[in-house]
Amino acid sequence: MSNTLGKRYVCEGCGTEALCNKAGAGSIQCCGAEMKLKEAKPLPSSD
Repeated sequence: MSNTLGKRYVCEGCGTEALCNKAGAGSIQCCGAEMKLKEAKPLPSSD
């Protein structure tokens, strides 16, 4: 998996977040496991 510039990654074990500031091959790891891409929160609807 490659790292994507400007995306946030989160560790499922300890909750640490990392912001990618340089794209490239490889993976970001924490607690001995690959960090997952953090999903964006949905915006509230304005009625």
